[in-house]
Amino acid sequence: MKNKPKESLTSTSGNLTDMQQSFREAMSKLAAAVNIITTEGPAGRAGFTASAVCSVTDEPPTLLVCLNRNASVYDYFKENMVLCVNTLALEHKDLSGAFGGKVSLEERFDQGSWSTLSTGSPVLEDAIISFDCQVKLISSVGTHDILICEVLDIKHKCDCESLIYFDRDYHQLSKCTS
Repeated sequence: MKNKPKESLTSTSGNLTDMQQSFREAMSKLAAAVNIITTEGPAGRAGFTASAVCSVTDEPPTLLVCLNRNASVYDYFKENMVLCVNTLALEHKDLSGAFGGKVSLEERFDQGSWSTLSTGSPVLEDAIISFDCQVKLISSVGTHDILICEVLDIKHKCDCESLIYFDRDYHQLSKCTS
């Protein structure tokens, strides 16, 4: 019996391989919080929507954010080296779309009420949680950079319904009561 040839892990002419399509489909079944990642500093102000955020350790408090190196906001984050992870509530679906690239960088911050914490990165006032961070390390994997970020400040909000992304759509996860 012949072994099936090993499938290429790279795409050709812009088409996805079977493995890439399978991976994307599988990842769509991995529910994740929806976040707006913001930055402000020497490069200017920018933000994008992301679900690729994860805790790393609590000593020191550290999280990671994944960012495509081809994203229009990439250079802002790489130069500023600070960011804020704003975890969205159910009522932020439209704001998530705006920061997902549907409007210009200049117009993204026209929606919502914004303030700052330690780093000067924009904090969404009614976010469920905001993690204000300094980027400590950047590691490249494939098309993305993994930003390892030390949390310098945290802002909590109660009485909220969280927004998650699952199966390529928004859903309500739960209701916070405390």
